Amino acid sequence: MAKILLGVTGSIAAYRACDIARELMREGHSVQAVLTRAATRLISPDTFAALTGNPVVVDVFDEPVPGQIAHIRLAQEADLALIAPATAHTIARLALGLADDMLTTLALATRAPILIAPAMNPAMWSHPATQAHVATLRERGVVFIEPAYGIMACGDEGWGKLADTPTIVQAVALHLRHASDLQGVHVLITAGPTYEPIDPVRFVGNRSSGKMGYALAEAALAHGATVTLITGPTALTPPAGATVIRVQTAQQMYEAVQAHFDACDVFIAAAAVADYRPERALPRKRKRTGEAWTLRLVPNPDILASVAARKGDRFVVGFAAETDKALQHAQAKLSGKNLDLIAANNVLEPGSGFEVDTNRLTLLYADGRIEELPLMSKRACAERIIEVVAEHLRQRRGA
Repeated sequence: MAKILLGVTGSIAAYRACDIARELMREGHSVQAVLTRAATRLISPDTFAALTGNPVVVDVFDEPVPGQIAHIRLAQEADLALIAPATAHTIARLALGLADDMLTTLALATRAPILIAPAMNPAMWSHPATQAHVATLRERGVVFIEPAYGIMACGDEGWGKLADTPTIVQAVALHLRHASDLQGVHVLITAGPTYEPIDPVRFVGNRSSGKMGYALAEAALAHGATVTLITGPTALTPPAGATVIRVQTAQQMYEAVQAHFDACDVFIAAAAVADYRPERALPRKRKRTGEAWTLRLVPNPDILASVAARKGDRFVVGFAAETDKALQHAQAKLSGKNLDLIAANNVLEPGSGFEVDTNRLTLLYADGRIEELPLMSKRACAERIIEVVAEHLRQRRGA
């Protein structure tokens, strides 16, 4: 099977890397453990040597095989690198491109996919510095196995707990299996809000951050797809490898989708497109007068309906962000717009909606199936949707 580099850092969860190593080996993989100096304060390298049957490396000058440069040999031989647990300090060093120990040197030298499972105090995980480093690494193609919610060793509660072993092992298996399952497939994704100008300084918009659409682009790329991301205004950095088209208004997004739809195999409409726009945008800022101002709104084009009507063999996914009767409205949209799948959520539920990192989706399929997803990160939601896309395409190829 695969040769896996298992990086272990100085987190109190370091002991759990033993279970991760054992389960990876049960899957048939070869595991090479690489520990940081801090990790050796918590668990002995001899433990991993006994578990894996391979000598453990810690220092950049460790050379288990005489005459071979370990950090180059191991980096080139690896099929995948997994860092679990990963501390905030190690994530920062990786983001900065430092190579001051064996683990960071290997990470810099390898061309294998890198998966990171963070483990740290919730305040450290949510700190802007940590999130900036995570964003940098994601931009470079690193895949994060999101931390879980729980009570930490220090007694604090929140997001930051190392994901459970089955989740980590499954993420490795999925990455190894799905790294090319969308090879040759062109996925077109819309993301973010649209801004409909009232005058040069005001607009009609919504609270969409674009996080769901960007997560979908990241997941599709991880599965080997070619991705075109049409994005409204956001503060997000697009995932590396995506072709990005930036728009402001619904009309611009409509035109961009029309121009690229024929070339795609899958279309995912994750953008929160404004349904209405001001009938006329003023050429100059309207000054305050103290009088009432009536703004006339007119409908924007229905992007999803316009392309789904001519979808042919394409797989088309929609989203329904609702405040009431979410399933009822989503079902009507699914059938009325000729979709293959729709993801529905109630944006009034805590953690499910705009400007947050999590979501609680219900997937409605064209064949009548309904799949409830628990509250999870938007990246995890995106992974499930892309898995559904891949499953559909596999079935179609096999038919």
